[in-house]
Amino acid sequence: MNSWVLIVLMAALCATIFVAGRSRSLNVATGVGGTRYLNSLPFYYGMLSALWAILPALVLVTLWKIFDGQIIEHIVISELPDDVVFEDASQRGLMLNQIYNIMNGQLSADTAPAYLADSVARLQALKAHADLLVAVLVVMVMVGLGGFAWWRINPQLRARAQVENVFQLILLGCASLAILTTIGIVMSVLWESLRFFHAVPITDFLFGLEWSPQTAIRKDQVAGSSSFGAVPLFAGTLLIAGIAMLVAVPTGLMSAIYLSEYAHKKVRAIVKPLLEVLAGIPTVVYGFFAAITVAPFIRDAAVSMGLDNYMAVTSESALAAGLVMGVMIIPFISSLSDDVINAVPQSLRDGALGLGATRSEVIRQVVIPAALPGIVGGVLLAVSRAIGETMIVVMAAGLAAKLTANPLDSVTTVTVQIVTLLVGDQEFDSPKTLAAFALGLMLFIVTLALNYVALHVVRKYREQYE
Repeated sequence: MNSWVLIVLMAALCATIFVAGRSRSLNVATGVGGTRYLNSLPFYYGMLSALWAILPALVLVTLWKIFDGQIIEHIVISELPDDVVFEDASQRGLMLNQIYNIMNGQLSADTAPAYLADSVARLQALKAHADLLVAVLVVMVMVGLGGFAWWRINPQLRARAQVENVFQLILLGCASLAILTTIGIVMSVLWESLRFFHAVPITDFLFGLEWSPQTAIRKDQVAGSSSFGAVPLFAGTLLIAGIAMLVAVPTGLMSAIYLSEYAHKKVRAIVKPLLEVLAGIPTVVYGFFAAITVAPFIRDAAVSMGLDNYMAVTSESALAAGLVMGVMIIPFISSLSDDVINAVPQSLRDGALGLGATRSEVIRQVVIPAALPGIVGGVLLAVSRAIGETMIVVMAAGLAAKLTANPLDSVTTVTVQIVTLLVGDQEFDSPKTLAAFALGLMLFIVTLALNYVALHVVRKYREQYE
């Protein structure tokens, strides 16, 4: 049975059971003098009956979809001829891929052995029987439990409280899902990072000045000696993010102050959407703009001023990537800051003006301190966006891991190296691949530290303001 047919069937049964439960509550109410003698409204009796039917059925279908494939594959593999022997799990997986490819028409069954054709037919039959079986079980579960809930309906049944408890548990599960996902991400990254630090000392990683993560397949290869010093990556990340924030924070904050405090409504209606358009431009477009326009312009300008005689000037530079990245994250700061500034009560402005303060003094001494928690949040979001950007850095700053403070030289960032390390077919056993998880762990720690600092600043100014 098709999955969509099963979904429609479950929805129809759920609606039917809801109507039946609601009707029974009305019939019960008629016998006791009316619906005012019921503990809950008829709707909740119908909803309780539907929940009794649909929730166990959903659990059954979910468990079935998780395990039915493994069970069917085990049956198919166990029925292969005795002369077909698998030395390891990879050969077993290869055999299953061949069976699925023949079943999907990607391989011809004429050139395959006869037992593979029999396995394909067996696999199709088992899947059909499994789909039919799960449909029958779902119908039986829904009808049985829905009928039990229908039979339990009486005037004293607290249907509303039970329905609300169920929905409260569902909401709690949804809230817990985000927390469990975060914990899972942290634990997986931490586990792989510990494997990396078992092969490479953490001191070499944190304080090493050379990044060359090339590992050799054989001992006689030149790439056998590798370096995993991440200081050049951290320096490049901070350099580009710092340049971006020098562009984005003043521009975004001043734009927000102008739009909220000085601009006419007609001007604001035009300028604010135009600023927010910048947030919708794909980063690859920014990367093309930085690589084709900004980076050559910066290089030619530096050469014309003679800076190439004193420092390295390359066609890919941290300055080009930082400038374009700063333009990209201006809307994050301006939009959030504008909303926060507009949320400051007008009575505060009027009171300060009534005491003789000028308009600029009101903004500096009243509006900005009151809106500072939201502004710090916008800046933090922008910093996280700058640290996590990859495409602009790849196209405008290059891939060279250099320890330099020269903004006209090519550098790379942590996120770019993570992508580079995980490109292609990689096995998560070598230090080269595991280094990506260590870099990810460092990014997580830095982001956590930024959040802590931001919360400290927000709490300090909020207490002062309150």
